[in-house]
Amino acid sequence: MTGRTPRLSRLRRVVPEGRGGRPADARAARPEQTRGGKPRRRGTQPKVVALGGGMGLSASLAALRRITGDLTAVVTVADDGGSSGRLRDELGVLPPGDLRKALAALCGDDDWGQTWARVIQHRFQSQGDLHEHAVGNLLIVALWEQLGDHVQALDLVGKLLGAHGRVLPMSAVPLELQALVRGHDPERPDEVDTVRGQATVALTPGEVQSVHLVPSDPPAVPEAVDAVLDADWVVLGPGSWFSSVIPHLLVPDLLDALVETKARRVLSLNLAPQPGETEGFSPQRHLEVLGRHAPKLALDVVLADEAAVPDRDSLTDAAKRFGAAVELAPVARTDGTPRHDPELLAAAYDRIFRMHGRIGPWR
Repeated sequence: MTGRTPRLSRLRRVVPEGRGGRPADARAARPEQTRGGKPRRRGTQPKVVALGGGMGLSASLAALRRITGDLTAVVTVADDGGSSGRLRDELGVLPPGDLRKALAALCGDDDWGQTWARVIQHRFQSQGDLHEHAVGNLLIVALWEQLGDHVQALDLVGKLLGAHGRVLPMSAVPLELQALVRGHDPERPDEVDTVRGQATVALTPGEVQSVHLVPSDPPAVPEAVDAVLDADWVVLGPGSWFSSVIPHLLVPDLLDALVETKARRVLSLNLAPQPGETEGFSPQRHLEVLGRHAPKLALDVVLADEAAVPDRDSLTDAAKRFGAAVELAPVARTDGTPRHDPELLAAAYDRIFRMHGRIGPWR
């Protein structure tokens, strides 16, 4: 089910390195407004790849589909809870839940799209084995078994839904997320324990020090690698930082593609720390953690909600270590919940894309 061989070797290049092994100026290492050495035609839609999982990725996809018709989602496959976990344990398949959510987020606003979005998100309520299984999870797994190909099956579901984009798993094998957590046991606040499983890590007490995947060298889906290498823009986040965002940086071929792509890279920060996983984290702390897991990754823009950044200078300094500028914009819903508004987030992405289109790299 893995498809073609990744073509990372075609983009190997030498760039000057700065602190921590990062490119000293990643923006200077990328040609201005080019794809394959050719100037981009004015008015063409950007190729955008969004990476993440769960509700955070759904938020970015719901926004991005409003501003481009060339959109690919690359989704984590470490979920081990709920319907996904049960299917994974029973059938040995990739957890389909985050893939389903991404497909639902890409459904159109017309009757067809919204009807199918509700259908695949529908969960059965019963006293039997179907209880809490999502229709979309069962559909995706059935097609995997019928076709024997993860990507072909997801493309077929997307075609059925009329999805405004493509959904790909980041790896062709189900992964286990493990975290080193200090103070996981309140009676041993200074000791570090290993916490296993994405669902457990997401809610763990204590302070997460780092995360890793089992297996430690999982194969990336070649189509996901190609999408990153071919992109004009790569969007990472928002989402659960340790369980949905950082796992993409732990798949070696995918990380290599993220480091070597000529695409501009946008990091979307969360609206608030997540209870358990990132409780008490400042916006700049999120960046520091990201850098520890991927020291060679460069960024171009860090997007944050202006109301969620109490110390702008510290965030600006943290972003500069990645070669990035900070873009502050109102992107939260106005109902007080820590959720992104798709229209406001779309406007923020559109502004970033257009600003770079007009003036090239940040200076």
